Amino acid sequence: MNRTDRLYALVEDLRAIAPRCRSARELAKRFEVSLRTIERDIAALQESGVPIYAEAGRKGGYAIDKKMSLPPLNFSPAEAVAIAVALSRAGDQPFGRQARSALRKVVAAMPGPEGELARELARRVQLVPLQESGGEIQPLGAEGISRAIEEALLRRRVLRLEYADAKGALTSRDVEPGVFLGGRGGFWYLVAWCRLRDDVRVFRLDRIAAATVTAERCPERPLEGFATEVPEMVVHGTLLD
Repeated sequence: MNRTDRLYALVEDLRAIAPRCRSARELAKRFEVSLRTIERDIAALQESGVPIYAEAGRKGGYAIDKKMSLPPLNFSPAEAVAIAVALSRAGDQPFGRQARSALRKVVAAMPGPEGELARELARRVQLVPLQESGGEIQPLGAEGISRAIEEALLRRRVLRLEYADAKGALTSRDVEPGVFLGGRGGFWYLVAWCRLRDDVRVFRLDRIAAATVTAERCPERPLEGFATEVPEMVVHGTLLD
């Protein structure tokens, strides 16, 4: 990235998280330059009239005047995550960097609780890189299955599944959804705590015959416990920041 592009990207990055700040060390790591380079870039932007200021303290850093950020938008957490998933699956594309910058602005402009909910939901949607998945996305399965999983993940509710194994035998299971996973071969999976097996299990969506969202709220389980149960898959989270 040349200096002109980096200066533009610095402004966009700070504007996307306004009024929060980002430390010089975080910026240097993000743009793969030295701390001294970041300090020179910030000084140049300030001299040119960009309203960037420094916040002192252990959690301080650089911030941009919030008037430079977007007003609140009527995007739901699920809509923000849907955009992030689409961008993740698009791979390298024209204006891809600008699209990701636009997404950061959308999330940063959401009201605090909504933005946090979007980030939490995004952590629960994980994808195998396109080159690992085979490049072709398979159908999600029976109508309404993915919508039920989305609702259960968003509302943290227990799901009741009718699930067919590899031989077609059906079992009824109550599960606590953990991760919505796009996996190898283009198939989508639900990684969940299965109460029938009393352990984490991976359910392929095209084998789920029915899914019903119950009124029972899921107990808190560390997200890391679901991710480690995904066999032989290199996954990356859906990024909003």
